[in-house]
Amino acid sequence: QVQLVESGGGLVQAGGSLRLSCAASGSIFSINYMGWYRQAPGKQRELVTTITRGGSTNYADFVKGRFTISRDNAKNTVYLQMNSLKPEDTAVYYCNAAVPLWAGERRDYWGQGTQVTVSS
Repeated sequence: QVQLVESGGGLVQAGGSLRLSCAASGSIFSINYMGWYRQAPGKQRELVTTITRGGSTNYADFVKGRFTISRDNAKNTVYLQMNSLKPEDTAVYYCNAAVPLWAGERRDYWGQGTQVTVSS
């Protein structure tokens, strides 16, 4: 079992920055990778970025060059540094942790989400 708690959301102006945090607890040794998803009103949840246990990262095209995912293993925490924010970045941001179960299967854990609002 893994528990995820996000923090750091808020209201910022376009062009501003915000840093989200996701603290993991529980069976953290089993986590294969963690990441951030977001869901805007009326839209489907979409992948923003992921980071593996080894530190490899992947980013959605719409955040490359603006967002950075990082981790602090000692604190079991993943961060999302968001720069050059745009109004279209407005969404609820969810922390995700993936745990492998067996070949071709995985279990996903989710935080409750934190609201990010970017004003124009």
